[in-house]
Amino acid sequence: MKNLEAKFRLSNHVEAEARASELGYTPRAILHQRDTFFRVANGKLKLREENGVAALIYYHRDESGPLMLSNYEIVKVADPPRTLRILASALGPIAVVEKVRTLMMRDNVRLHLDRVTRLGDFGEIEAVIADGDDPERSRAAVNQILEALGIAKTDLIDVSYFEMLAKP
Repeated sequence: MKNLEAKFRLSNHVEAEARASELGYTPRAILHQRDTFFRVANGKLKLREENGVAALIYYHRDESGPLMLSNYEIVKVADPPRTLRILASALGPIAVVEKVRTLMMRDNVRLHLDRVTRLGDFGEIEAVIADGDDPERSRAAVNQILEALGIAKTDLIDVSYFEMLAKP
C-alpha cells in the first residue's frame, strides 16, 4: 500500500475539526495509540497498540520532504504483549509515542488530529493510494485540506513523532 502524507503542528484542535467538517470530512473514531518503534536496517517498524488491538506496521518513504509518498505494510498482531517482548529482545526499541487521535475521513483521505504526549497537538493527512493509482491524483485533496486549515507548505514537518521526541 502507499499513502501521500503531510504532518504539521496544530494550533487549535476544535477549529481544525470544524473546518474539516465543512469540507465533508466526517469523524470516524477517537483512537488511543501507543506506538513502539524498533531498530531496523531500512525504513521504520512499529508495533501499534490501539483501543485494545494491535498491528505491526512497516513503512519507508520514497520521497523526502514535507509532502511524502510512503510504502507500508500492516499485519494484525494476535498477542501484543508477547510480540512486544520478542521485538524488544530481537531488535531493541528506540522510542515509544503515545497519542490520542481523532480520525476524520473523506473519500481516500484520512485526517488525524493528534494530541501527542510530550509534544503537543499535530495534524496529519494521509491520502491512501490504491495499487496502480497515480499519487498525483490525491495531491489536490491533500492541498485542499491543508489550505482549509491554514497550513502553508513551509509549516509542514518532515520527521516522525519519535524523531521529534529524540531531538534535544
